[in-house]
Amino acid sequence: MEGGLEEIARRAGVGSATLHRHFPTRQALLEAVFKDRVETLCTRAGNLLDEPDPGQALATWLHAVGAHAVGNRVLGASLMRDGAPALGETCHNMITKAGDALLTHAQAADTVRPDITITQLLKLVGAIAPATEQDADGPTEAGLLLAIAINGVHAR
Repeated sequence: MEGGLEEIARRAGVGSATLHRHFPTRQALLEAVFKDRVETLCTRAGNLLDEPDPGQALATWLHAVGAHAVGNRVLGASLMRDGAPALGETCHNMITKAGDALLTHAQAADTVRPDITITQLLKLVGAIAPATEQDADGPTEAGLLLAIAINGVHAR
């Protein structure tokens, strides 16, 4: 999100005053964008609870989490450096709660091992994303590594 608030307002088709009224600083705008992306990710988790295969629903969401981690790496790093720590904690709690619902559902269906926690799965996804960012086919490699890891998560 390069440029000042005026440029962002122009691209969004709103007046500068409107943008400043809602987001007094560039940091406030970036925080709102990031939180909106996290809310979208969490909504997706809720929608996946209706899928007929809870194990596949969890895997689908973990891939979405991985894509979120890769796609928001720079924004997240900027917010962690310059933003309020409460935002990171709030977003982490939202993601953990959404993922835990999917995991619990998959475990109840006996499609995921009962000894796995959502924290472990999120750490795994979080470790794969930066491990592949230097690869020419980073997103593909990240997806492949996550698929390998997920196959080890399924109940036998």
